[in-house]
Amino acid sequence: MTTSKRPRLLDLYCKAGGASMGYHLAGFDVVGVDIEAQPHYPFTFHQADALQYLAQYGHEYDAIAASPPCHDHTTLASRAGVNGSGWLLEATLDALAAQPMPWIVENVMGAKMRRDVVLCGSMFGLRTYRHRQFAIDPRIPLLPPIPWHPAHTVRTSMKKRRRDFDAGMNISVTGDVNAWVGPACMGIDWMTGDELAQAIPPAYTHHLGAFLLDYLTDPEAVAA
Repeated sequence: MTTSKRPRLLDLYCKAGGASMGYHLAGFDVVGVDIEAQPHYPFTFHQADALQYLAQYGHEYDAIAASPPCHDHTTLASRAGVNGSGWLLEATLDALAAQPMPWIVENVMGAKMRRDVVLCGSMFGLRTYRHRQFAIDPRIPLLPPIPWHPAHTVRTSMKKRRRDFDAGMNISVTGDVNAWVGPACMGIDWMTGDELAQAIPPAYTHHLGAFLLDYLTDPEAVAA
């Protein structure tokens, strides 16, 4: 199946490529798919419906990652309302369960999905907490080791972020965040503020991707 020296990974609902970059750093040749144009996406990109692309081309890849829209699953949805995209999470999980290749799905903490791994920016030395949960293909016999999770002792700023950043506070990467928070808070230096607000730190998927790559390279060793 593999057509290059690096295994191919399909990243569905990729946005500007936060998760994709982590999988790339872990050793994958990444291709991203999103329904919206992503001019800053750093790898091969296809603008398409994610589920349709998966059905047509998923068999060409060695592994699949997905970050279905989180809007309807966030705590903010109770105030801002839903946008009708919530069904995509369950549909994506169902579609991936029918695929022969291993997969990982990411979403916000409020999403109703299996929670195999939870990662936080503090685990990777980032200046934001940004918890995200991951469901990992149950055919993979073991879960990746979880980094140490430091206590949340640093305050988080959501308003006067530039001043509070300089004062040593963490930053909430949401809403009208600006691009300058990217390197320190997200490990990202190629996105706009709006793109950052929808991204996850590449460190998360670098960690998971390394485990996934080990599984693809030697499944028996991972299971041992």
